[in-house]
Amino acid sequence: MAESITTPLGSTLPDGWALRELGGMCTKIGSGATPKGGSAVYVQSGVSFIRSQNVFDHRFSKAGLAFIADDAAERLSGVAVRENDVLLNITGDGQTIARCCVAPSTVLPARVNQHVMIIRAGEGLDPEFLQRHLSHPAMRAYMLSHSAGGSRRALTKKQVESFLVSVPPLPIQRAIAEVVGALDDKIGVNERLAVSYERLLQVGMEMLDVERIPDDSDSVRVTDLVDFNPKTPKPSDDEPVYVDMAALSTSRAGIDSWSRREPKSGTRFRNGDTLLARITPCLENGKTGYVDFMLEGEVGVGSTEFIVMRSRPGIPQEFSYFLARSGRFREHSIRNMVGSSGRQRVSANDSSNFYVVRPDHESLMAFGKRASAAFAHMKSMGEESRTLVTLRETLLPQLLSGRLHVRDAEKIVEEAV
Repeated sequence: MAESITTPLGSTLPDGWALRELGGMCTKIGSGATPKGGSAVYVQSGVSFIRSQNVFDHRFSKAGLAFIADDAAERLSGVAVRENDVLLNITGDGQTIARCCVAPSTVLPARVNQHVMIIRAGEGLDPEFLQRHLSHPAMRAYMLSHSAGGSRRALTKKQVESFLVSVPPLPIQRAIAEVVGALDDKIGVNERLAVSYERLLQVGMEMLDVERIPDDSDSVRVTDLVDFNPKTPKPSDDEPVYVDMAALSTSRAGIDSWSRREPKSGTRFRNGDTLLARITPCLENGKTGYVDFMLEGEVGVGSTEFIVMRSRPGIPQEFSYFLARSGRFREHSIRNMVGSSGRQRVSANDSSNFYVVRPDHESLMAFGKRASAAFAHMKSMGEESRTLVTLRETLLPQLLSGRLHVRDAEKIVEEAV
């Protein structure tokens, strides 16, 4: 008979499973520290210094990864990361706190700051299974119920050690991690292909001479090519698409998440538009997205901190996105930010006061043809990845509760990938 014990995931334990405190299954649970001197000690290369912005559910992001010198790393030797350590964000808002992933070997040697906790699985606990368990939405809610604070929340070492985890035998743990990992592997392949597409197209954009400072003979104001915050009608839907700042990537075009809500104030956009963050530090970090996921004729609403860029008639839609990603344009926009420290913004008018080399028409059309084909494939891959994420989030709670056998999940995953 199954034990009559309710787990944080909301079901009773199957035979052979145990409900245990996390602290009793790990050889290390502890957060990092800030090196003496703070960010002033960051260097161009050295020992990786992991912050909460690098930790996402199921994946580690190298975007914005900082580095510290060997001497600073030596002083933080007590928070050295090992391969297969689980990294858990222990501070942040409701979106960022409790995100977790397994530390990849490609960032080692590494240290963590005070906002990230190292959880080192002991014998009998698989790290990949553990991070799947901790990233489950019900488990996140369980952790948030233990965190203190308002909009900025925090978890303590004692709290994390006390978290209850439903643990199957080790072979089942590994099987669960493997079957769910197959979905993540496919999602990762799609993301890497999208990045490769963008890199190739960025080279094509550079060949249009947008990075070269124009002279009087070939100069054209960028507003001859792109409209900034163009007039767009109000959404007709009662609850139109809404995109917030968190949905924009710092390195690629795809917008992976959005919601629907009543149409309040904010920027308006349609398919083919580019969303450019205009506030610090999002602009400096590269937050930019390309809209291609809505229905034909649909109008969406976004953060008031976006600038909407729309290619003018006769200009490839993707041109506005790659202009927003170009180094010279971004430097121009950053130089024109105004406001108090920490809340600086650039206006659409100042951002658009920019000149480029007038692109050769034939070259521009050839670029647009390549970009259109690549973005169509990227859109298809993005849709597939969202489907796989939904499947993962459907299978995971059933696997972690024992309601779904691994062999049955394997058949479902094989059909999906």
